[in-house]
Amino acid sequence: MRNGFIKVCAATPEIRVADVEFNTKQIIKAIKESAKSGSMLTVFPELCVCGYTCGDLFNQKALLDGVENALFRICEATQGLDILVFVGAPLCDNDSGKLYNCAVAVCNGEFLGAVPKTYIPNYGEFYERRHFSPASCGAGYAKIKDHTVLIDTDIIFKARNCPEFTVAAEICEDLWAPQSPSVNHVINGANIIVNLSCSDETVGKAEYRKSLVKMQSGKLICGYVYCDAGDGESTTDSVFAGHNIIAENGNVLAESKLFENGLLFSEIDVEAVVSERRRMSSAFYESKDDTVNSNYCSVNRRKYSEIFFNASEGESKLTRTFSRLPFIPEKALAERMELILNIQAKGLEKRIKHTCAKTAVIGISGGLDSALALLVTYRVFKALAKDCKDIIAVTMPGFGTTGKTKNNSLKLIETLGVSCKTIPIIDSVNQHFKDIGHDTDKLDVTYENAQARMRTLILMDIANQTGGIVIGTGDLSELALGWATYNGDHISMYGVNCSVPKTLVQYLIQSEAERFGGECGKILEDILNTEISPELLPPTDGKISQKTEDLVGPYDLHDFFLYYGIRWGFRPEKVQFLAELAFDGFYDKKTIKKWLENFYRRFFSQQFKRSCLPDGVKVGSVSLSPRSDWRMPSDAVSNLWINDIK
Repeated sequence: MRNGFIKVCAATPEIRVADVEFNTKQIIKAIKESAKSGSMLTVFPELCVCGYTCGDLFNQKALLDGVENALFRICEATQGLDILVFVGAPLCDNDSGKLYNCAVAVCNGEFLGAVPKTYIPNYGEFYERRHFSPASCGAGYAKIKDHTVLIDTDIIFKARNCPEFTVAAEICEDLWAPQSPSVNHVINGANIIVNLSCSDETVGKAEYRKSLVKMQSGKLICGYVYCDAGDGESTTDSVFAGHNIIAENGNVLAESKLFENGLLFSEIDVEAVVSERRRMSSAFYESKDDTVNSNYCSVNRRKYSEIFFNASEGESKLTRTFSRLPFIPEKALAERMELILNIQAKGLEKRIKHTCAKTAVIGISGGLDSALALLVTYRVFKALAKDCKDIIAVTMPGFGTTGKTKNNSLKLIETLGVSCKTIPIIDSVNQHFKDIGHDTDKLDVTYENAQARMRTLILMDIANQTGGIVIGTGDLSELALGWATYNGDHISMYGVNCSVPKTLVQYLIQSEAERFGGECGKILEDILNTEISPELLPPTDGKISQKTEDLVGPYDLHDFFLYYGIRWGFRPEKVQFLAELAFDGFYDKKTIKKWLENFYRRFFSQQFKRSCLPDGVKVGSVSLSPRSDWRMPSDAVSNLWINDIK
């Protein structure tokens, strides 16, 4: 249960229709196997104790008595196991005599409650209304031996020792309904929804089912465990494929193969669920006393029964994996890169049209960020049918400029056919040093920042001369670390890269290199292979002497920290835990910890630069714009975060 990860299991055992004795043994065997694997929550299919396809046998007392005995044995089998188990079974309400299709919850030898199915299908071969009553608004009770079990849809099962581990249940058809019970469940505090299902298999249904589970977990911001019936149900008119799915926040974590019974495991991060709900602040999670949403919430908020259980304290190995590059999509990479470039371009296009800018002025360094900004601007001018000569690319060689970066700048400018200005800054910076009385041999922060500010001054003045705007080149990773000179490269008239992290910048340029091909593609490839550097200190033997990642740390690590620490709001200890998993074999624990501490120190101390950022378009789920996405006082103290790392 470390860091909020709840190991869950969707278990589809082999069953025989109406052979309750055989089914009971299979269920108990699966419970013990899942518990041995570290599962804290195990879900079985709909009516699995006797089989979903029993038909009119549901009206036979022999079957119902057999189910009662089976449930008692299954409950006893969980004695000593801190594992929450849901099994599907028919239960009779003691008072009304109605028969319900239920998800029965047991834990550590106790019956916790039973959740009846709300929406009863009555089509095809599914004549459930012939046998089962839909869940009523009121609660009922069933007798299982000497145990009295609550029957109610409105139950939240809560772990005493893990406040975020809260579970509610719905059954098969409930998910397909327009107003699924799970909607009310999450409004009333459930972080994980379990679905006990028996869904017949037809052509194309698996894809639809997967999409449905995925979207339900996404729109409700929850974990979702869907457990489907498989081999063993009657095949009189249908087959059942045991299609189990575990999802979280709109992502499928695990999915079983069709027509293969067995146990499917994954880990649902309930801390991520809670964090995302807190961030979204939609009507689902507003207080019922909220004046804006009070009418909505008063309809959907009901008095739920809270039933407590003890969750396992053990820690099992995560089966989930975490990408080292969370900003880079694993599928449809080319399409995603094109979409991001178009989002950047559309933002700049609007700004150029709105300001009636005649030119776009960009400082070109031969590095990644300025290359991407130039490519985006080039795309905009093509879309607007503007003369690309009105893109003014300015190279400003200084004390640290190397031949490689200067040549790449000039070649890229020439290949794209934009206007070029080369304005050396050494003489003007030396004059500035003389004016302020700075020793030119003192290679300190003044020495570095004076160059960055001189370049920004030049760009702004050229923009004024030509009736244009200055296009900012700084990226999201640099903003997070404060790796920018205040009132230098920190300032522009529109920042096209402001929400693009460094790791994504590299993939976008690679995408453009492949699209352009030819000479332009070769130049972009060479830029990709150039060391990342601000080039503010004199080179050594003609080579870059100032390497950014030696100073602030590897960008792949910092982008990982940015995603999980800022986007998800995880504690540093959890961010480090995930980083150790993702970068196993790349960085050791000591290295990760070192740069994680550096990340938080810089992130807090450099907020003042982010508080006055220029406008710039948001391309993904992470942005540090002070106007829309990230509001933080510039003098906030980082002690809590640093201490958590230590």
